Amino acid sequence: MNTKTLFKMQKALDSHIESQHGLGNEDLFDRKILALLVEIGELANETRCFKFWSVKPSSERDVILEEFVDGVHFILSLGIECGYEDLESVTQNKTAEIDISNQFLAIYETVQKFRNSRSKAVYVLLFESYMELALLLGMNDDQIEQAYIKKNEVNYDRQRKGY
Repeated sequence: MNTKTLFKMQKALDSHIESQHGLGNEDLFDRKILALLVEIGELANETRCFKFWSVKPSSERDVILEEFVDGVHFILSLGIECGYEDLESVTQNKTAEIDISNQFLAIYETVQKFRNSRSKAVYVLLFESYMELALLLGMNDDQIEQAYIKKNEVNYDRQRKGY
């Protein structure tokens, strides 16, 4: 996935939010980490991949895609926070040997590793792991980018309305 445009859009949204809420001098790293973890959990909940006790199907594809891009927003934002917005692309590697539940667990682990290290190598691993989840969920780069753009507009609209 080409991330240049997404980083640019996220940087503008982050600046808008920080300005709107007077957060320019605050360290938001840990709050963004927590927000990402919550969004990953919301996505897992919509996929229902771990709910072995239930026969109810996963949410509609559009709902899952929207939840997925919520996570993309925070991954991009964390990259910006650490000065990694020069990352030009993220690859999706086929991970046929891992199931969706295990991929979620791997992502949670990588978020914690990134929180502790803040290293670019772990950040790239986090982003790639998240994109591998997209593959497992049947999403491609174009769908993700279009959904990101759409949700970015929603996020601006929410800010205008005092969300």
